[in-house]
Amino acid sequence: MTRMLHLTWASLVPRRKVPGRGILDASVTRMRVLPADLDYYLHVNNGAYLQMMDVARSNMLADLGAFPLAREKGWLPVVAASTVKYRRSLQLWERFEITTRVIGWDARVFYMEQVFTRRGDLCARGIVAGRFLDRTGNRIAPQDVIELFAGEPVESPALPDDVVAWARAFDVAPREPSTR
Repeated sequence: MTRMLHLTWASLVPRRKVPGRGILDASVTRMRVLPADLDYYLHVNNGAYLQMMDVARSNMLADLGAFPLAREKGWLPVVAASTVKYRRSLQLWERFEITTRVIGWDARVFYMEQVFTRRGDLCARGIVAGRFLDRTGNRIAPQDVIELFAGEPVESPALPDDVVAWARAFDVAPREPSTR
């Protein structure tokens, strides 16, 4: 519940736009492990990581100054798929950072990497496929979103091989036209 409130606050009262921030620049969100983040084993629950990633993605949008632009268009960000690899546990009251960056896009979705670090040590790495929907639930082409947020057309960098394989495995990559 605590992180849901955190997400609501980050979305309704976003932090200030970072001048000069580009669509491919990393955004850093600093947090501390709270009691509500813990599971029975006293480390951060896997579901809490996903909620923290939501907050960090909202902060990335705020850094770009994207909230007023998306609101004006009636666009809403949604997650199509996500996965997290856990390396080290985060414990109560520890400070950590989530570095969020867009690593590319295709005709269907954006791909983002979200890296959790504590004092420079990797704790977890998440990959997220996201998209924007309009008020009626229709998908907005990623290139249209990029052009709005960047203020100009931007070409997607080549996606890392592991992300391409993941996108195919989770059926978020563009589909081949049917040959039937």
